[in-house]
Amino acid sequence: MNNEEKLKFIKQHIGAYPDFPKKGILFRDIFGALTNEQCCQYLKALLLHNIREKYPNVELIVGLESRGFLFNLMLASELGIGCAAIRKKGKLPGECLSMEYSLEYGVDIFEMQKSAVKPGQKVLIIDDLLATGGSLEAAYKLVRKAGGDVVGCLVIMEMKFLEGRKKLPQTKVHSLIEY
Repeated sequence: MNNEEKLKFIKQHIGAYPDFPKKGILFRDIFGALTNEQCCQYLKALLLHNIREKYPNVELIVGLESRGFLFNLMLASELGIGCAAIRKKGKLPGECLSMEYSLEYGVDIFEMQKSAVKPGQKVLIIDDLLATGGSLEAAYKLVRKAGGDVVGCLVIMEMKFLEGRKKLPQTKVHSLIEY
């Protein structure tokens, strides 16, 4: 099966939930696809292919809470590099850097342990979804604040109509599936 067919297969298994988490939002949920073993294998292969092709010099993968965590460890271990986490405020021990960001349905704060990224380290940020771009923008700023060099952002799904990538003109953003 080629990459286009794999993406089509995965897309068929992604859940769509109207009015979640609030009225007027159509929430795309990767968990439905992850219950299918073939989707898991295809998704892993596609992500690894994209990283090797588009971000060959990456040294650290940062996953965003919480779905980004599903991918950063798996991908980092396959690539032989490290991974780190960006979490909601108050979930990480030690000295943390923080950044407030806007969602399509509110405001939140992300944190990252100050020691998670080495100065100059080449970092790829990964998450399941790019919507308004607030969380990816906050993650980008946190990694930069820690001294990291963001080589790009990789997401499974992108809601193109929300134009979230406009908040990240300074880095490459790649999405596997666009809605």
